[in-house]
Amino acid sequence: MKDIRKELEKRILVLDGAMGTMLQQYKFTEADFRGERFKDFEHPLQGNNDLLSLTQPKAIAEVHAKYFEVGADIVETNTFSGTTIAMADYHLEDIVYELNYESAKIAKKVADEFTARNSEKPRFVAGAIGPTNRTASMSPDVNDPGYRAITFEELRIAYKQQVEGLIDGGVDVLLVETIFDTLNAKAALFAIEEVKEERNIDTPVMVSGTITDASGRTLSGQTAEAFLISISHIPLLSVGFNCALGADQLLPYVKRLSQKSPFYISAYPNAGLPNHFGEYDQTAEEMQKMIRDYMEQNVVNIVGGCCGTTPEHIKMLAEIAQEYTPRKIYEESFS
Repeated sequence: MKDIRKELEKRILVLDGAMGTMLQQYKFTEADFRGERFKDFEHPLQGNNDLLSLTQPKAIAEVHAKYFEVGADIVETNTFSGTTIAMADYHLEDIVYELNYESAKIAKKVADEFTARNSEKPRFVAGAIGPTNRTASMSPDVNDPGYRAITFEELRIAYKQQVEGLIDGGVDVLLVETIFDTLNAKAALFAIEEVKEERNIDTPVMVSGTITDASGRTLSGQTAEAFLISISHIPLLSVGFNCALGADQLLPYVKRLSQKSPFYISAYPNAGLPNHFGEYDQTAEEMQKMIRDYMEQNVVNIVGGCCGTTPEHIKMLAEIAQEYTPRKIYEESFS
């Protein structure tokens, strides 16, 4: 089996685009989300995209295939909300392990099919680990700043269950992504290291934070450099940013990571900023031009797309990725 680390030494790898954007095109109804298995479930399930891995697996496989077809090297599992914490909104905490396991299996099967067609371009699966809908370092109540909706230990336990499902399902790499609160990410990373130690395995780990606005900070207040330093005790495969901003706004922060990081660098921005209707208007051509700047400046090893991106966007990124050499890892410490 090919190792993603070896491929990163050779070329810039391309990550897929948005899963949610693609699933919207199916216009799934409440009945579609439920499928046969959850037909009589007492709570509404529409909008729970992760559940579609169990009730509409064909659609999930199709989305993965569409991204691989246009040149993606890595697809993410359909597990962004695959923790008991996020699934509590739908009263589906009991199926979290199964959700992650099946999502990983679907993606791995498609990846293996594409790798079999062209062994020179191996395809990989990243187990997507989202931030949850709780924050460990900030209070959700302005009147009670000391209150926390979740503890580190609760996050660790939830993430551990997700990680076990993803690894058992066959992912090649784990991706802790869209980090707005670094304490949540630390819980995920702690859980990952725990599972790796227990099983004596060395699954690579990618980390991707989110700069929330023009302040250049994460929601929990860290600059790009502070974010990097606070997670660098873990031997990561890559660190980077995704979501929140478009490619042009994100570049300065990715550049700062690139200058200081001893890891590979990833960037998968949104297709611009959302319009008044919450939709993304940036075309594939526009995004390609902006991502070319990242490659010209030699600051990335992995590129892809987040909200609003489609196979058309990823196709354009895959085309230019072949033209550039990947950023080399700095040997000296960033401290």
